[in-house]
Amino acid sequence: MATARFNQTEMRKPAASPRPKGRENSKDTLCRNVLIYGHCRYEDQGCAFNHDPNKTLSAQPDSVKKSLNVDSPSFTPTTFNAPRKSASITSQAANAAPFTPQGLVSGTATPNAQLEAEQATFNPAQIREFTPSGYDLSQNVVTNDSSDTQVPFDPFSMSAVAQAMPSAQYNPYLEENSNLANNGSGYFQTQANYSAPVQPLQYHLYAPIGPHREDLLAYQRLAHDFFMPEKLREDLQKKAEASLQVMPNSQLPTLENYHTLVALDTSHHKSATVFGYPSWVYKATSSKNGNLYCLRRLEGYRLTNENAIRSVKDWRRVDNGGVVSVHDAFTTRAFGDSSLIFVTDYHPLSKTLVEYHFTSTNRFGTRVSTSVPEQTLWGYIVQLASAIKAVHAANLAVRCMEPSKVLLTDKNRIRINACSILDVVQHEAQRSLSELQQEDFIHLGKLILSIATNGSATNIKLAVDQIGRTYTTEFRDTIIWLLTPAQAPATKNIGELLGGISGHIVSIFDNILHESDTLASELTRELENGRLARLVMKLGTINERQEYDGDLAWSENGERYMLKLFRDYVFHQVDAEGRPVVDLGHIVGCLNKLDAGIDEKVLLTSRDEQTCFVVTYKELKKQVTAAFGDLTKSSKGRF
Repeated sequence: MATARFNQTEMRKPAASPRPKGRENSKDTLCRNVLIYGHCRYEDQGCAFNHDPNKTLSAQPDSVKKSLNVDSPSFTPTTFNAPRKSASITSQAANAAPFTPQGLVSGTATPNAQLEAEQATFNPAQIREFTPSGYDLSQNVVTNDSSDTQVPFDPFSMSAVAQAMPSAQYNPYLEENSNLANNGSGYFQTQANYSAPVQPLQYHLYAPIGPHREDLLAYQRLAHDFFMPEKLREDLQKKAEASLQVMPNSQLPTLENYHTLVALDTSHHKSATVFGYPSWVYKATSSKNGNLYCLRRLEGYRLTNENAIRSVKDWRRVDNGGVVSVHDAFTTRAFGDSSLIFVTDYHPLSKTLVEYHFTSTNRFGTRVSTSVPEQTLWGYIVQLASAIKAVHAANLAVRCMEPSKVLLTDKNRIRINACSILDVVQHEAQRSLSELQQEDFIHLGKLILSIATNGSATNIKLAVDQIGRTYTTEFRDTIIWLLTPAQAPATKNIGELLGGISGHIVSIFDNILHESDTLASELTRELENGRLARLVMKLGTINERQEYDGDLAWSENGERYMLKLFRDYVFHQVDAEGRPVVDLGHIVGCLNKLDAGIDEKVLLTSRDEQTCFVVTYKELKKQVTAAFGDLTKSSKGRF
């Protein structure tokens, strides 16, 4: 019975599960479920494989463990005892060449089998070190009295490779540029042309560019100190409104390349005092370039000589800030008669000196006689002298310097208008250029004298005595010099006038520099003022796109869902009663933070209040950049 039981046990023994072969290192083998699915659900149920990917990377192969371990016996090389002929070594042996076995001759008996093993071993002395071309071979190191040179390899001085690599244009708007700027010096030490800034350009930061004339503390500043002055903004807006002004139901014709004529005359009575013909002024738009120009029409003029109108071309060379530029002149019959048209620059809301100085009235309608400050008159003299100098340098004469034809385009900023008209109208007179240029000084003196006396004095001698009691002696002497003709054959020169008033020229020039600095400082406040508009445009193009409904990478199913919630957080806020909240300060503040990409966190809640996200403005900025970049990629065929 015992035998039978024993035999049955021995017979059932082979039926048991044998130990799997080749699984001794199963603990070091990475589980296949981790490779495929990322995890193994049998890990806690007795799976014998390894579930830590980092363990397999650091584990060594079994072959290395079996061949080299701490239990292996230490290696002791054997020595070949060659017979010595002499026990002494002479001093000449130090200069002998090193022995290198050349191989055994055929037929020679081998006394020991170890000699063949030494012949087959690798001898580094027979192999020359590899020297690649293109490296710096200026430094050679000789070792062990050998002719082989050791070239130091420097991976950071590959000049030939650096020259072959194309240099990409630096883009300051990329997010990765900050990392390149911080870590680029460690990898590109020899590239001197690499000059990336420390951080991307921050256009949301503004520096108060001087000069600052008032040293005010922070609590002493007002809100309007951070923006353009209201007076300057109002003036610019009024000029823009005047430039775009049109006349409804206008019956004015279209003149060649000019349309949309608007009458600029403030009076309706005809006056032919200056030019000998009634003149009218219009604003018109050019159909060639869309710019605005001023058209002066001489009514009833008949052109008898073509050379007269060609003289207008000479005035195109005059480029001076005190002269209104002349562009063209032509005749037309569009007004029902023969008219001569002069095309000049248009200065909106400009006034003549007559309108500005001679029409001051009080609340009772009576004229008020007020004296013009002497500093203002010196400014007029300096500007008109500069204009006369430019005109005389072009071998021309101003000829027309009436108070009704000199424009005041800005505060104390005057320009000579209606130039070249008398050259065409009085072309037949054929007067000499020298005579006309000498008359310009007399016309300048009469103009300044009429402004200083408000046009009340009819006698020049009495007017000079009047200004002598009101203004300085220097100013009176300058007016007398302008009004007094030069004794023949002597002539006046504009250089003499500029030399006499040089002190006032420096003063006016200093005022112009201060004005330029002020305008530049105000301009910096409006720098990049359209960045928020660009950001709103990007958000508008990203959110709520119908063509991407159901797209997992877009709309409410992807990362762009946070941008939609941010849109609601900025623009669609409501109060506790569900009424819309319009807070411009909140909108501007959120858009500024998004444009800057700061690390401040914001809580975004869905409309059903079931989903909440806590994200930073930096992450939202990356979302906007990535989403807008996907829209603009033409390779995806979305546009």
